[in-house]
Amino acid sequence: MAEELALLVADVFEAAGALRRAGEALAAAEGQTQARWQLMSAVSEESLPVARAARRLGVARQGVQRIANELVRDGLAEFRENPDHRTSPLLALTASGRRSLVAITVRAEGAHRKMGEGLPDTDLAAVRELLRRLTRQADAWTESAAARTGSGRKETA
Repeated sequence: MAEELALLVADVFEAAGALRRAGEALAAAEGQTQARWQLMSAVSEESLPVARAARRLGVARQGVQRIANELVRDGLAEFRENPDHRTSPLLALTASGRRSLVAITVRAEGAHRKMGEGLPDTDLAAVRELLRRLTRQADAWTESAAARTGSGRKETA
């Protein structure tokens, strides 16, 4: 089982790379980057502080802050007052940002249809469920390892 899981991890990383490259191409066709697309998507349903958007995306806050500043500079997003925290403004899409996000999303829907040709919905649903289970188990292992070592670092064994 350990060997099969190691091979699956390698396959997931390879798939993630291929999907990232596809995402970059989709975003670039609309004058954006995948990172900007992801952040616009993360704040599309509700305005979020940069730190919370970073946690949602699983990336460093500093990188998200840089991208947020670019989106604001380009008129695709704006910082709004945060009633819960004076020094942590909320990032919100502007009308222009929403139009950009819709354009990328429409383009992505067509690409996803093409990429998914011949892949039964039942297979895709089963893979998604397996990946969600694996993610939960990996997170639980990481938390347990950090608690055992007391360092917050991942154990390698």
